[in-house]
Amino acid sequence: MTEPLRVPQPPPPPVPERLPARRRFVDRAGATIVKAGGLAIIASLLAIFVFLLVEIWPLWRPARVRQDSRIEELAALALVTDEYRTHVALLTAQGTVRVVRAAGGEDVAVWPLAPGEPLEIEGAVVVPGGSWIGAWTARGDILAVPVRWEVAFEGSERVVRPVAPEPVRFVLRDTLAPLRAAAVQVRDQDGSAVAVVQRADGRLAVVRREVVENFLTGESTASWTEWLSPDPLPDRITALVVDREQRYVYAGTSSGRLLSWELDGAVLGDAMASPQGSPVTALTLLIGHRSLVVGREDGSLEIWFRQRGTGEGAPARLAKVREFPRHGDAIATLTPSLRDRTFFAADEAGLAGLYHSTSRRVLWRGPVSLLQPRSAFFAPKGDGLAVGGRDGVALLDVLNPHPEVGWRALFGKVWYEGYDGPEFVWQSSSGTDDFEPKLSLTPLIVGTLKGTLYSLLLAIPLAVFGAMYASQFMHASLKRYVKPTVEIMAALPSVVLGFFAGLWLAPRLERVFPGVLLAHLLLPAALVALGLGQRALPGRMRGRLRHGGEVVLYGAVLALGLWACLAASPWLEAWLFGGSFSDWLLETTGWRYDQRNAIVVGIAMGFAVIPIIFSVAEEAFSNVPQELVCASLALGATRWQTVTRMVLPAASPGIFSAVMIGFGRAVGETMIVLMATGNTPILDWSPFNGFRTLSANIAVEIPEAPYGSTLYRTLFVAALVLFVFTFAVNTAAEIVRQRLRERHGRL
Repeated sequence: MTEPLRVPQPPPPPVPERLPARRRFVDRAGATIVKAGGLAIIASLLAIFVFLLVEIWPLWRPARVRQDSRIEELAALALVTDEYRTHVALLTAQGTVRVVRAAGGEDVAVWPLAPGEPLEIEGAVVVPGGSWIGAWTARGDILAVPVRWEVAFEGSERVVRPVAPEPVRFVLRDTLAPLRAAAVQVRDQDGSAVAVVQRADGRLAVVRREVVENFLTGESTASWTEWLSPDPLPDRITALVVDREQRYVYAGTSSGRLLSWELDGAVLGDAMASPQGSPVTALTLLIGHRSLVVGREDGSLEIWFRQRGTGEGAPARLAKVREFPRHGDAIATLTPSLRDRTFFAADEAGLAGLYHSTSRRVLWRGPVSLLQPRSAFFAPKGDGLAVGGRDGVALLDVLNPHPEVGWRALFGKVWYEGYDGPEFVWQSSSGTDDFEPKLSLTPLIVGTLKGTLYSLLLAIPLAVFGAMYASQFMHASLKRYVKPTVEIMAALPSVVLGFFAGLWLAPRLERVFPGVLLAHLLLPAALVALGLGQRALPGRMRGRLRHGGEVVLYGAVLALGLWACLAASPWLEAWLFGGSFSDWLLETTGWRYDQRNAIVVGIAMGFAVIPIIFSVAEEAFSNVPQELVCASLALGATRWQTVTRMVLPAASPGIFSAVMIGFGRAVGETMIVLMATGNTPILDWSPFNGFRTLSANIAVEIPEAPYGSTLYRTLFVAALVLFVFTFAVNTAAEIVRQRLRERHGRL
């Protein structure tokens, strides 16, 4: 009888020995520390992100406006307040200046404009600048009323007292009363003044006072000149304003046209006019007196600039640069802030708004509890408003810390004063308070990408192919010296590289740039010719060369070829570029060659990035299993075929990681960019000019930015953009790396 077939059973698995208690404790402690470290990194990143959000959140808060007090039954044609908002000075229709206390409304002082002479004020406006009120009477008198305040301390108490200086009276020889409209401007520096009016017959009249000081005696002499337009205007002027420098006159008409004249002494030049629209009801000039705010009968609000002509000899013109949401009724009053380009507008129905010209933001909208607002004044510190109506005066508290910033101002094109059109501009400060902040981050973002691009164009090919050669082709005796040398390059401080690039490399590169261009053509051709020549040698002679040691020969040829190209640079520049490459470049392409440009930065930053990419990529090449390499060679593949078709795909995840690490190093570089470029925040991809990066901008601006200011918080927006950008790129890079690893991990 046949015995059944017995299948041998596998031996039972060995019973694991119980680990000692000390080893279990060490393993658990190590695992806990690793987990805690990972969680700490994640928590740190979240904390940085939250901190940046907390710092920039106030930039997008709307303005807060609330009524502080109200003075009943006090009508005013025009009104101003002191800088502490303790008193309000009002010009009444009876020709008196009445100063009342803001808290309570009791009278502090009252004085007539013309003692002993009754005046019936027809109209009044606050002169842009805040220290004068322009008024005109029913019989044709024109006056400029100064408003002054004396501040003193009695013990620890601050006391504000009004001062009643003499008004400036303009005399028209041939007055046709009543006047249709008038505007007044007075310069506090020298007392020069000008008044522009439209008479009842429609003609424009200009009266100018010039004050000349004798530099020997210090005595001032005033002279008066008058001018009358030869022809009447076809339209009735409804609003007039003169700029602070007394160079331009602006007018709005009943037909909706805007008119502008250049003022030469007391003579008005030819008028420039805008197309017709809704009738103009209010005009004012923002700080700096370049932006004209226009309010119309249909409730629209517009910003206009004087713009130079676009062609040669073309005349200047008025350009509408932006609009704001309409009000429901005619705009009754406009008043500008004396600190920035914020302005206040109120319509006939009592709806008011706070707007900022540059950022195009609607900061606040709400009702004002007044019957038909007709005058308003922004407090000198920008923290309050006084609004006058037919039934009283309302005093408003204003909290408006960061009106200049908005999404358009940070990332969009903005039409700035004095520019021909909308542009991306970063210019955070200037030497005058009239400066319009330009806080566009777009040039900085483009500069960051530009510097990174030019540095990686140099670093990636040299580092990756250098790592490939060192790992797969170079002789081991040479590799022992080359690899540590390249890795030591990473220890060079970036400030040293920036100093070297800015003070040594940049001027020398400018002198030999044609030779550098020649080297890009000659050196590759020389290396290819050397390779073909080496391949054409008999096998016996090629065998005498140490395998992997030909790099010495190639390096010598490179050095000799580079020296020859640089030495030939002056002759090449004279032959091809007429003796000056920079002049040829400007005349041919319109590009200006700056000594510190993107090419210099690309070389310096590439030198800093190459060691990082080289080290990581070389490790990736070396970690490819040798069994794969040997199997490929055994099947008849050449060394080059093995490296390009077997080793390179297998090492691609590590190479990609190396490139992304180098990318992060280039994006965050500060000192090299700071020292090797002109540090100019221009939006241009030309390699021959400079740029400014986000990190360099933070380093330059943050020491001078007042804590909590708009600039301070805008720099944190730049930091957040840099943080989010690098985080997003690294996350995408990790996803790509994992997919490459899954695809090539089975080789």
